[in-house]
Amino acid sequence: MEFTETYKQAGPCAFSPNARFLAVAVDYRLVIRDVLTLKVVQLFSCLDKITYIEWALDSQYILCGLYKKPMIQAWSLAQPEWTCKIDEGPAGISYARWSPDSRHILTTSEFNLRLTVWSLLNTACIHVQWPKHGSKGVSFTKDGKFAAICTRRDCKDYVNLLSCYTWEIMGVFAVDTLDLSDIQWSPDDSAIVIWDSPLEYKVLIYSPDGRCLSKYQAYESGLGVKSVSWSPCSQFLAIGSYDQMIRVLSHLTWKVFAEFTHLSNVRGPCAAAVFKEVDEPLNMSELSLDDEFIQRNADNGCETYIQVRYDVMEVPISLPSQKPPADKPNPKQGIGLISWSNDSQYICTRNDSMPTVLWIWDIQHQELAAILIQKDPIRAAVWDPTCPRLVICTGTTHLYMWTPTGAYCINVPFPNFLVLDLKWNSDGSCLIVRDKELFCCAAVPLLQDSSDYSSDD
Repeated sequence: MEFTETYKQAGPCAFSPNARFLAVAVDYRLVIRDVLTLKVVQLFSCLDKITYIEWALDSQYILCGLYKKPMIQAWSLAQPEWTCKIDEGPAGISYARWSPDSRHILTTSEFNLRLTVWSLLNTACIHVQWPKHGSKGVSFTKDGKFAAICTRRDCKDYVNLLSCYTWEIMGVFAVDTLDLSDIQWSPDDSAIVIWDSPLEYKVLIYSPDGRCLSKYQAYESGLGVKSVSWSPCSQFLAIGSYDQMIRVLSHLTWKVFAEFTHLSNVRGPCAAAVFKEVDEPLNMSELSLDDEFIQRNADNGCETYIQVRYDVMEVPISLPSQKPPADKPNPKQGIGLISWSNDSQYICTRNDSMPTVLWIWDIQHQELAAILIQKDPIRAAVWDPTCPRLVICTGTTHLYMWTPTGAYCINVPFPNFLVLDLKWNSDGSCLIVRDKELFCCAAVPLLQDSSDYSSDD
Protein backbone atom coordinates (compact mmCIF):
# COMPACT_ATOMS: atom_id res chain seq x y z
CA MET A 1 0.00 0.00 0.00
CA GLU A 2 1.40 3.40 -1.03
CA PHE A 3 0.67 6.59 0.90
CA THR A 4 0.72 10.19 -0.30
CA GLU A 5 2.05 13.02 1.82
CA THR A 6 -0.29 14.50 4.42
CA TYR A 7 -2.52 17.55 3.94
CA LYS A 8 -4.44 19.74 6.35
CA GLN A 9 -8.15 19.18 7.04
CA ALA A 10 -10.49 20.43 9.73
CA GLY A 11 -13.82 18.85 8.94
CA PRO A 12 -15.57 16.46 6.57
CA CYS A 13 -13.91 15.00 3.45
CA ALA A 14 -15.65 13.32 0.51
CA PHE A 15 -14.76 11.83 -2.87
CA SER A 16 -16.90 12.92 -5.82
CA PRO A 17 -19.22 10.22 -7.25
CA ASN A 18 -17.27 10.19 -10.53
CA ALA A 19 -14.06 9.37 -8.55
CA ARG A 20 -12.17 12.37 -10.00
CA PHE A 21 -12.20 14.89 -7.15
CA LEU A 22 -11.75 15.05 -3.40
CA ALA A 23 -13.50 17.76 -1.38
CA VAL A 24 -11.91 18.73 1.94
CA ALA A 25 -13.23 21.19 4.52
CA VAL A 26 -10.61 23.41 6.18
CA ASP A 27 -12.59 25.62 8.57
CA TYR A 28 -14.29 28.23 6.31
CA ARG A 29 -12.69 26.99 3.09
CA LEU A 30 -13.76 24.20 0.79
CA VAL A 31 -10.75 22.74 -1.04
CA ILE A 32 -11.34 20.66 -4.18
CA ARG A 33 -8.38 18.46 -5.12
CA ASP A 34 -7.68 16.22 -8.09
CA VAL A 35 -7.67 12.60 -6.90
CA LEU A 36 -4.67 11.53 -9.01
CA THR A 37 -2.32 14.42 -8.16
CA LEU A 38 -4.02 15.91 -5.06
CA LYS A 39 -3.41 19.34 -6.59
CA VAL A 40 -5.94 22.04 -5.71
CA VAL A 41 -8.32 22.61 -8.63
CA GLN A 42 -10.87 24.85 -6.88
CA LEU A 43 -11.02 26.82 -3.65
CA PHE A 44 -14.27 28.18 -2.25
CA SER A 45 -14.72 30.42 0.82
CA CYS A 46 -17.85 29.90 2.90
CA LEU A 47 -19.51 32.28 5.35
CA ASP A 48 -18.93 30.09 8.40
CA LYS A 49 -17.19 26.91 9.48
CA ILE A 50 -18.16 23.90 7.34
CA THR A 51 -19.76 21.09 9.32
CA TYR A 52 -21.09 18.96 6.45
CA ILE A 53 -20.39 18.47 2.74
CA GLU A 54 -22.16 16.41 0.10
CA TRP A 55 -21.51 16.02 -3.62
CA ALA A 56 -24.31 16.08 -6.15
CA LEU A 57 -24.66 12.78 -7.98
CA ASP A 58 -23.33 14.27 -11.26
CA SER A 59 -20.20 15.59 -9.45
CA GLN A 60 -20.83 19.09 -10.87
CA TYR A 61 -22.13 20.67 -7.67
CA ILE A 62 -21.32 20.40 -3.99
CA LEU A 63 -23.15 21.70 -0.94
CA CYS A 64 -21.72 22.81 2.39
CA GLY A 65 -23.75 22.72 5.58
CA LEU A 66 -22.96 25.67 7.83
CA TYR A 67 -25.16 24.43 10.63
CA LYS A 68 -23.88 26.88 13.25
CA LYS A 69 -25.14 29.79 11.15
CA PRO A 70 -27.42 27.95 10.14
CA MET A 71 -27.40 27.98 6.32
CA ILE A 72 -26.43 26.04 3.22
CA GLN A 73 -24.02 27.11 0.50
CA ALA A 74 -23.67 25.30 -2.82
CA TRP A 75 -20.91 25.63 -5.41
CA SER A 76 -20.36 24.64 -9.03
CA LEU A 77 -17.12 23.13 -10.32
CA ALA A 78 -17.92 24.03 -13.92
CA GLN A 79 -18.86 27.64 -13.05
CA PRO A 80 -16.74 28.73 -10.05
CA GLU A 81 -18.36 32.17 -10.02
CA TRP A 82 -21.81 30.61 -9.45
CA THR A 83 -22.99 30.22 -5.88
CA CYS A 84 -26.19 29.44 -4.03
CA LYS A 85 -27.12 30.28 -0.45
CA ILE A 86 -30.11 28.80 1.38
CA ASP A 87 -31.22 30.41 4.63
CA GLU A 88 -34.56 29.52 6.21
CA GLY A 89 -34.38 32.35 8.74
CA PRO A 90 -35.87 31.63 12.18
CA ALA A 91 -36.88 28.09 11.10
CA GLY A 92 -33.20 27.15 10.83
CA ILE A 93 -31.71 24.16 9.01
CA SER A 94 -30.85 20.91 10.74
CA TYR A 95 -29.88 18.87 7.66
CA ALA A 96 -29.50 19.11 3.86
CA ARG A 97 -29.14 16.59 1.05
CA TRP A 98 -29.09 16.48 -2.75
CA SER A 99 -31.86 15.01 -4.85
CA PRO A 100 -30.81 12.35 -7.40
CA ASP A 101 -31.14 14.81 -10.33
CA SER A 102 -28.40 17.02 -8.80
CA ARG A 103 -30.53 20.14 -9.36
CA HIS A 104 -32.57 20.20 -6.16
CA ILE A 105 -31.55 20.48 -2.50
CA LEU A 106 -33.74 19.12 0.30
CA THR A 107 -33.44 20.84 3.68
CA THR A 108 -35.07 19.98 6.99
CA SER A 109 -35.84 22.82 9.39
CA GLU A 110 -35.13 22.82 13.09
CA PHE A 111 -37.68 20.95 15.24
CA ASN A 112 -38.76 19.06 12.06
CA LEU A 113 -41.38 21.66 11.18
CA ARG A 114 -41.02 21.16 7.43
CA LEU A 115 -38.89 19.68 4.67
CA THR A 116 -38.24 22.05 1.75
CA VAL A 117 -37.21 21.16 -1.81
CA TRP A 118 -35.18 23.99 -3.37
CA SER A 119 -34.65 24.17 -7.12
CA LEU A 120 -31.35 25.36 -8.59
CA LEU A 121 -33.07 25.84 -11.96
CA ASN A 122 -35.58 28.45 -10.77
CA THR A 123 -36.77 30.04 -7.54
CA ALA A 124 -39.48 27.46 -6.89
CA CYS A 125 -39.59 25.62 -3.60
CA ILE A 126 -41.92 22.91 -2.32
CA HIS A 127 -42.73 22.15 1.32
CA VAL A 128 -43.55 18.86 3.03
CA GLN A 129 -44.97 19.45 6.49
CA TRP A 130 -43.91 17.60 9.65
CA PRO A 131 -41.00 15.42 8.49
CA LYS A 132 -40.36 12.65 10.98
CA HIS A 133 -36.58 13.16 11.30
CA GLY A 134 -33.85 15.56 10.28
CA SER A 135 -31.06 13.43 8.83
CA LYS A 136 -33.10 10.20 8.59
CA GLY A 137 -36.49 9.29 7.23
CA VAL A 138 -35.80 10.14 3.57
CA SER A 139 -34.85 7.60 0.90
CA PHE A 140 -34.56 7.79 -2.89
CA THR A 141 -34.97 5.05 -5.46
CA LYS A 142 -31.74 4.05 -7.16
CA ASP A 143 -33.10 5.16 -10.54
CA GLY A 144 -33.72 8.60 -9.03
CA LYS A 145 -37.40 8.76 -9.97
CA PHE A 146 -39.06 8.73 -6.55
CA ALA A 147 -38.47 9.84 -2.97
CA ALA A 148 -40.01 8.32 0.15
CA ILE A 149 -40.33 10.88 2.94
CA CYS A 150 -41.54 9.93 6.42
CA THR A 151 -43.84 12.35 8.21
CA ARG A 152 -45.80 12.28 11.47
CA ARG A 153 -49.08 13.95 12.31
CA ASP A 154 -51.81 13.22 14.83
CA CYS A 155 -49.49 10.73 16.58
CA LYS A 156 -49.31 8.57 13.42
CA ASP A 157 -46.44 7.82 11.04
CA TYR A 158 -46.88 8.19 7.27
CA VAL A 159 -44.81 7.64 4.13
CA ASN A 160 -45.14 10.22 1.36
CA LEU A 161 -44.10 9.15 -2.15
CA LEU A 162 -42.94 12.08 -4.26
CA SER A 163 -41.93 12.26 -7.91
CA CYS A 164 -38.38 13.58 -8.22
CA TYR A 165 -39.32 15.23 -11.53
CA THR A 166 -42.33 17.32 -10.51
CA TRP A 167 -42.05 16.94 -6.70
CA GLU A 168 -45.75 16.22 -6.60
CA ILE A 169 -47.00 13.80 -3.95
CA MET A 170 -47.87 10.58 -5.79
CA GLY A 171 -49.29 8.85 -2.75
CA VAL A 172 -49.43 8.77 1.05
CA PHE A 173 -49.92 5.73 3.25
CA ALA A 174 -49.91 5.19 7.01
CA VAL A 175 -47.47 2.67 8.49
CA ASP A 176 -48.01 0.41 11.46
CA THR A 177 -45.29 1.81 13.73
CA LEU A 178 -45.37 3.36 17.19
CA ASP A 179 -42.32 5.58 16.54
CA LEU A 180 -40.78 5.08 13.09
CA SER A 181 -37.00 4.96 13.19
CA ASP A 182 -35.94 5.03 9.52
CA ILE A 183 -36.72 3.94 5.97
CA GLN A 184 -34.73 2.43 3.07
CA TRP A 185 -35.58 1.58 -0.53
CA SER A 186 -34.19 -1.74 -1.69
CA PRO A 187 -31.35 -1.33 -4.25
CA ASP A 188 -33.62 -2.70 -7.02
CA ASP A 189 -36.42 -0.24 -6.06
CA SER A 190 -38.93 -3.07 -5.58
CA ALA A 191 -39.57 -2.71 -1.84
CA ILE A 192 -39.35 -0.31 1.09
CA VAL A 193 -38.22 -1.39 4.56
CA ILE A 194 -39.36 0.54 7.64
CA TRP A 195 -38.43 -0.26 11.22
CA ASP A 196 -39.72 0.92 14.57
CA SER A 197 -37.88 2.46 17.51
CA PRO A 198 -35.75 0.17 19.70
CA LEU A 199 -38.62 -0.01 22.20
CA GLU A 200 -40.79 -1.98 19.76
CA TYR A 201 -39.32 -4.82 17.66
CA LYS A 202 -41.02 -4.35 14.30
CA VAL A 203 -39.71 -4.48 10.73
CA LEU A 204 -42.19 -3.76 7.94
CA ILE A 205 -41.73 -4.38 4.21
CA TYR A 206 -43.93 -2.30 1.89
CA SER A 207 -44.42 -2.26 -1.85
CA PRO A 208 -44.10 1.15 -3.55
CA ASP A 209 -47.90 1.37 -3.78
CA GLY A 210 -48.26 1.10 0.00
CA ARG A 211 -49.18 -2.58 0.39
CA CYS A 212 -47.59 -4.25 3.41
CA LEU A 213 -45.70 -7.25 2.02
CA SER A 214 -44.41 -8.54 5.34
CA LYS A 215 -44.19 -7.82 9.04
CA TYR A 216 -41.29 -9.28 11.00
CA GLN A 217 -40.91 -9.46 14.77
CA ALA A 218 -38.18 -11.63 16.25
CA TYR A 219 -39.31 -11.26 19.88
CA GLU A 220 -41.61 -9.13 21.99
CA SER A 221 -39.81 -8.29 25.22
CA GLY A 222 -36.60 -6.27 25.36
CA LEU A 223 -34.99 -3.69 23.10
CA GLY A 224 -35.50 -4.41 19.41
CA VAL A 225 -33.89 -3.33 16.13
CA LYS A 226 -30.62 -1.40 16.17
CA SER A 227 -29.42 -1.54 12.54
CA VAL A 228 -30.81 -2.56 9.14
CA SER A 229 -29.04 -2.99 5.80
CA TRP A 230 -30.01 -4.24 2.33
CA SER A 231 -27.53 -6.39 0.44
CA PRO A 232 -26.33 -4.74 -2.81
CA CYS A 233 -28.11 -7.45 -4.83
CA SER A 234 -31.42 -6.74 -2.99
CA GLN A 235 -31.90 -10.45 -2.22
CA PHE A 236 -31.17 -10.15 1.50
CA LEU A 237 -32.14 -7.82 4.31
CA ALA A 238 -29.90 -7.90 7.38
CA ILE A 239 -31.41 -6.88 10.73
CA GLY A 240 -29.16 -6.25 13.72
CA SER A 241 -30.82 -6.43 17.12
CA TYR A 242 -30.07 -5.59 20.73
CA ASP A 243 -30.10 -9.32 21.58
CA GLN A 244 -26.64 -9.57 19.91
CA MET A 245 -27.98 -11.41 16.87
CA ILE A 246 -28.18 -10.60 13.19
CA ARG A 247 -31.04 -12.05 11.17
CA VAL A 248 -31.01 -12.16 7.38
CA LEU A 249 -34.35 -12.19 5.55
CA SER A 250 -34.79 -13.53 2.01
CA HIS A 251 -36.56 -11.31 -0.53
CA LEU A 252 -38.48 -14.30 -1.91
CA THR A 253 -40.46 -15.10 1.24
CA TRP A 254 -39.42 -12.34 3.68
CA LYS A 255 -38.64 -15.15 6.12
CA VAL A 256 -35.41 -15.62 8.07
CA PHE A 257 -32.75 -17.02 5.75
CA ALA A 258 -29.90 -17.10 8.28
CA GLU A 259 -29.27 -16.23 11.93
CA PHE A 260 -25.87 -15.31 13.33
CA THR A 261 -25.14 -15.03 17.05
CA HIS A 262 -22.34 -12.92 18.54
CA LEU A 263 -21.21 -14.77 21.66
CA SER A 264 -18.27 -13.84 23.85
CA ASN A 265 -17.15 -17.48 23.85
CA VAL A 266 -16.52 -19.09 20.47
CA ARG A 267 -16.37 -22.88 20.53
CA GLY A 268 -15.84 -25.55 17.92
CA PRO A 269 -16.64 -26.79 15.48
CA CYS A 270 -15.80 -23.50 13.80
CA ALA A 271 -14.34 -23.08 10.33
CA ALA A 272 -13.62 -19.37 10.84
CA ALA A 273 -10.10 -18.00 11.03
CA VAL A 274 -9.58 -16.01 14.24
CA PHE A 275 -7.03 -13.18 13.94
CA LYS A 276 -5.81 -11.36 17.05
CA GLU A 277 -3.81 -8.15 16.91
CA VAL A 278 -0.57 -8.36 18.88
CA ASP A 279 2.49 -6.15 19.05
CA GLU A 280 6.06 -6.69 20.06
CA PRO A 281 8.77 -4.09 20.67
CA LEU A 282 11.81 -4.37 18.44
CA ASN A 283 15.15 -2.94 19.58
CA MET A 284 16.13 -0.27 17.06
CA SER A 285 19.84 -0.88 17.59
CA GLU A 286 19.48 -4.51 16.58
CA LEU A 287 17.68 -3.75 13.32
CA SER A 288 19.25 -2.91 10.00
CA LEU A 289 17.13 0.12 9.11
CA ASP A 290 17.63 3.01 6.73
CA ASP A 291 18.54 6.45 8.12
CA GLU A 292 15.19 7.99 7.19
CA PHE A 293 13.28 5.36 9.18
CA ILE A 294 15.53 5.76 12.23
CA GLN A 295 15.28 9.55 12.09
CA ARG A 296 11.49 9.42 11.79
CA ASN A 297 11.17 7.25 14.89
CA ALA A 298 13.75 9.33 16.74
CA ASP A 299 11.74 12.49 16.01
CA ASN A 300 8.74 10.67 17.42
CA GLY A 301 10.58 10.00 20.65
CA CYS A 302 10.70 6.25 20.03
CA GLU A 303 13.67 4.21 21.10
CA THR A 304 11.88 1.02 20.16
CA TYR A 305 9.80 0.23 17.13
CA ILE A 306 6.51 -1.56 17.78
CA GLN A 307 5.75 -4.20 15.20
CA VAL A 308 2.05 -4.97 14.90
CA ARG A 309 0.81 -8.21 13.42
CA TYR A 310 -2.04 -10.71 13.55
CA ASP A 311 -1.69 -14.02 15.33
CA VAL A 312 -3.99 -16.84 14.24
CA MET A 313 -5.80 -18.18 17.30
CA GLU A 314 -7.39 -21.54 17.99
CA VAL A 315 -10.92 -22.13 19.21
CA PRO A 316 -12.36 -22.27 21.81
CA ILE A 317 -11.57 -18.63 22.57
CA SER A 318 -13.04 -15.99 24.86
CA LEU A 319 -13.57 -12.59 23.23
CA PRO A 320 -13.13 -9.33 25.15
CA SER A 321 -16.55 -7.95 26.10
CA GLN A 322 -18.05 -5.42 28.46
CA LYS A 323 -21.38 -5.34 30.24
CA PRO A 324 -23.25 -2.05 29.77
CA PRO A 325 -24.51 -0.33 32.94
CA ALA A 326 -28.18 -1.02 33.57
CA ASP A 327 -28.94 2.49 34.84
CA LYS A 328 -27.86 4.45 31.72
CA PRO A 329 -29.76 5.04 28.45
CA ASN A 330 -28.55 3.95 25.00
CA PRO A 331 -26.68 0.87 26.20
CA LYS A 332 -23.57 -0.11 24.27
CA GLN A 333 -24.83 -3.50 23.21
CA GLY A 334 -26.42 -5.04 20.15
CA ILE A 335 -25.38 -4.97 16.50
CA GLY A 336 -24.36 -1.39 15.84
CA LEU A 337 -22.48 -2.00 12.58
CA ILE A 338 -23.65 -3.93 9.52
CA SER A 339 -21.86 -3.65 6.18
CA TRP A 340 -22.11 -5.79 3.04
CA SER A 341 -19.36 -6.58 0.57
CA ASN A 342 -20.00 -5.38 -2.98
CA ASP A 343 -20.81 -8.90 -4.20
CA SER A 344 -23.24 -9.56 -1.31
CA GLN A 345 -21.28 -12.66 -0.28
CA TYR A 346 -19.85 -11.31 2.97
CA ILE A 347 -21.23 -9.16 5.73
CA CYS A 348 -19.22 -7.64 8.57
CA THR A 349 -20.78 -6.82 11.93
CA ARG A 350 -19.81 -5.37 15.29
CA ASN A 351 -21.56 -6.15 18.54
CA ASP A 352 -21.27 -2.94 20.55
CA SER A 353 -20.68 -4.80 23.81
CA MET A 354 -17.53 -6.19 22.12
CA PRO A 355 -16.23 -3.00 20.47
CA THR A 356 -12.80 -4.44 19.61
CA VAL A 357 -14.16 -7.48 17.72
CA LEU A 358 -15.22 -7.56 14.07
CA TRP A 359 -17.20 -10.52 12.74
CA ILE A 360 -17.20 -11.47 9.05
CA TRP A 361 -19.94 -13.83 7.87
CA ASP A 362 -20.16 -15.83 4.65
CA ILE A 363 -23.76 -15.53 3.48
CA GLN A 364 -23.39 -18.08 0.69
CA HIS A 365 -22.35 -20.82 3.11
CA GLN A 366 -24.27 -19.33 6.08
CA GLU A 367 -21.27 -19.56 8.37
CA LEU A 368 -18.70 -17.44 10.16
CA ALA A 369 -15.76 -16.67 7.86
CA ALA A 370 -13.43 -14.76 10.20
CA ILE A 371 -13.12 -12.92 13.51
CA LEU A 372 -10.75 -9.98 13.92
CA ILE A 373 -9.80 -9.16 17.51
CA GLN A 374 -8.30 -5.69 17.75
CA LYS A 375 -6.50 -4.05 20.66
CA ASP A 376 -8.61 -0.90 20.39
CA PRO A 377 -12.30 -0.24 19.61
CA ILE A 378 -13.17 -0.40 15.91
CA ARG A 379 -13.95 3.08 14.58
CA ALA A 380 -14.67 2.24 10.93
CA ALA A 381 -14.85 -0.84 8.69
CA VAL A 382 -15.30 -0.13 4.97
CA TRP A 383 -15.54 -2.54 2.05
CA ASP A 384 -13.74 -2.02 -1.23
CA PRO A 385 -16.52 -1.06 -3.70
CA THR A 386 -15.06 -3.36 -6.37
CA CYS A 387 -14.07 -6.57 -4.55
CA PRO A 388 -14.41 -8.41 -1.20
CA ARG A 389 -11.72 -6.51 0.67
CA LEU A 390 -12.30 -4.87 4.04
CA VAL A 391 -10.20 -2.10 5.62
CA ILE A 392 -10.50 -1.25 9.32
CA CYS A 393 -9.21 1.53 11.56
CA THR A 394 -9.11 1.72 15.35
CA GLY A 395 -7.63 5.15 16.08
CA THR A 396 -4.04 3.87 15.95
CA THR A 397 -1.13 4.37 13.55
CA HIS A 398 -2.13 1.23 11.62
CA LEU A 399 -4.68 0.08 9.10
CA TYR A 400 -6.04 -3.45 9.12
CA MET A 401 -7.13 -5.32 6.03
CA TRP A 402 -9.08 -8.53 5.53
CA THR A 403 -9.61 -10.48 2.32
CA PRO A 404 -10.76 -14.11 1.85
CA THR A 405 -7.06 -15.03 1.73
CA GLY A 406 -6.19 -13.61 5.15
CA ALA A 407 -5.74 -10.53 7.36
CA TYR A 408 -2.93 -8.01 7.39
CA CYS A 409 -1.66 -5.11 9.51
CA ILE A 410 -0.38 -2.07 7.62
CA ASN A 411 1.74 0.64 9.17
CA VAL A 412 0.86 4.26 8.28
CA PRO A 413 4.29 5.87 7.65
CA PHE A 414 3.68 9.13 9.55
CA PRO A 415 4.56 9.71 13.21
CA ASN A 416 1.61 10.36 15.53
CA PHE A 417 -0.88 9.91 12.66
CA LEU A 418 -3.85 8.23 14.34
CA VAL A 419 -6.36 6.90 11.80
CA LEU A 420 -9.83 8.01 12.91
CA ASP A 421 -11.82 7.53 9.70
CA LEU A 422 -11.66 5.88 6.26
CA LYS A 423 -13.48 6.31 2.96
CA TRP A 424 -13.09 4.51 -0.36
CA ASN A 425 -13.10 6.21 -3.71
CA SER A 426 -16.01 4.87 -5.77
CA ASP A 427 -13.70 3.10 -8.25
CA GLY A 428 -11.76 1.34 -5.49
CA SER A 429 -8.47 2.93 -6.54
CA CYS A 430 -7.63 4.60 -3.23
CA LEU A 431 -8.66 5.37 0.33
CA ILE A 432 -8.79 8.64 2.17
CA VAL A 433 -7.22 8.16 5.61
CA ARG A 434 -8.03 10.82 8.21
CA ASP A 435 -6.30 11.94 11.38
CA LYS A 436 -7.70 14.64 13.64
CA GLU A 437 -6.11 17.48 11.64
CA LEU A 438 -4.48 15.78 8.64
CA PHE A 439 -5.39 13.39 5.85
CA CYS A 440 -3.60 11.37 3.21
CA CYS A 441 -4.60 9.04 0.42
CA ALA A 442 -3.55 5.41 0.16
CA ALA A 443 -3.32 3.59 -3.16
CA VAL A 444 -4.38 -0.04 -2.83
CA PRO A 445 -3.02 -2.82 -5.06
CA LEU A 446 -5.26 -5.21 -6.96
CA LEU A 447 -6.81 -7.93 -4.86
CA GLN A 448 -4.84 -10.73 -6.52
CA ASP A 449 -1.69 -9.12 -5.13
CA SER A 450 -3.01 -9.26 -1.57
CA SER A 451 -1.10 -12.47 -0.90
CA ASP A 452 2.08 -10.41 -1.13
CA TYR A 453 1.21 -8.52 2.06
CA SER A 454 2.99 -9.22 5.28
CA SER A 455 2.39 -7.83 8.75
CA ASP A 456 5.05 -5.14 8.48
CA ASP A 457 4.05 -3.72 5.05
